[in-house]
Amino acid sequence: MADLRLTYLLGAISIGCFTVLVVTGGLLMTWFDASSEPVAYDGSYAPMRGVEVSEAYASVLHISFDVRAGLVIRQAHHWAALLLPASLMLQLTATYFHGGFRRPRRAAWVLLCTAFLAALGAGWSGYGLPDDQLSGTGLRIFEGILRGLPVVGSYASFVVFGGEFPGRIIENLYPLHVVVFPVLAAISLGLRGLLLRRTPDHVRTGAVRERPVPVAVARLVALGIGFLATGWIVLMAGLFAVNPVWRYGPASGSRASAGSQPDWYTGFLDGALRLAPSNWDAMIAGWTVPLGVLVPQAVAGGLVAAIFLWPFLEPRLVRSGSTPETSDRPRDHPTRTAFGVAGLTLFTTLLVAGASDWIAIQLHIAFEIQVYVLRVAVLAGPFAAFVVAKLVCRGLVAHECEVRAHGAGPHALVRDPAGGYADVPVSGTEDRTGTGDDDGTVARRHVG
Repeated sequence: MADLRLTYLLGAISIGCFTVLVVTGGLLMTWFDASSEPVAYDGSYAPMRGVEVSEAYASVLHISFDVRAGLVIRQAHHWAALLLPASLMLQLTATYFHGGFRRPRRAAWVLLCTAFLAALGAGWSGYGLPDDQLSGTGLRIFEGILRGLPVVGSYASFVVFGGEFPGRIIENLYPLHVVVFPVLAAISLGLRGLLLRRTPDHVRTGAVRERPVPVAVARLVALGIGFLATGWIVLMAGLFAVNPVWRYGPASGSRASAGSQPDWYTGFLDGALRLAPSNWDAMIAGWTVPLGVLVPQAVAGGLVAAIFLWPFLEPRLVRSGSTPETSDRPRDHPTRTAFGVAGLTLFTTLLVAGASDWIAIQLHIAFEIQVYVLRVAVLAGPFAAFVVAKLVCRGLVAHECEVRAHGAGPHALVRDPAGGYADVPVSGTEDRTGTGDDDGTVARRHVG
């Protein structure tokens, strides 16, 4: 027997997205030229003819305009790259709030986190490969972060980029995108699947409340969900444009346009940078330390590290009265739930901050006002969310205890003139047993 919990279905979506990425990525490799060497574009896109671009950018335009179904393949690859981190993140969230990370499932949690980080790395490295203006802006920001590292910053930038910016960054990112990160994600997801298959059903499903179904049915449902995810990705690739690099133009380190947004899964890193004061520096032992660069990335990195190590941190921070083999309801563990809500609040605030220039353009809200408000939100929001979530959980548990102790109170089963029935509360003294009212209703009282 197996269960059909949300994490199981999200896992099927993740596998579907990963399959689309592998298939479309293999096709794109046959046409993409991972080279930063300059060439004069002479393809079908008339506005760019004669313009000096990199071979990588020229090959992306060739795929989009000259290869049959090339644009659909490229957009399917990009949509799948956007959806895979989302499905893995939702899977992590559902697993966390139900306590599915505790022993004996710690290894499965670590593997899921590793797959999530590999998906982020693969998405980020692929984001920079087209060598368009948008990806060039992102790489320029990354180069600035590297240079902000004390002592080793310049050397790190030189090694990663293969020289002065932009250097040979496309040639360096390509093996990471097509080999290192995909293999790491595949190994992590594969090992996690094997680990869960070897886990006894009473440990994997956890609670007595679960309704297990035959394994064959569960696998069939998962296969169907995977095919549906694949179909939706291909449909979106054919109907909705994504990453139109021909509109952005080739990359240039001296230009950056308003409204430049990274892919959503790295938006929280960009948002952390935008909220930090630009002149926030410190002198330590004669070295200038750019805190406005290092502190935001340390906060974002600390959030990711806390997620990764939470199964080992929770026993020291939270007292849990349940057994590790059972799934929990979030309300039954208010402290854990409060930590999770606080983390999601911090992530969401940073994500909104990463879209601040887009919000300024579309909603006409001044950028400076957004920064001031979001600075307060990023500091006070997680604490407020922690307190509110904990109070809500305790209130729900207290209400359940009261209902168990005293019952739900008297209710009446009422039939309306149309013949329908409804369960409505009545006063304790009211008793309408089998009486016909003028409006044709018939009611019978019962005590819950």
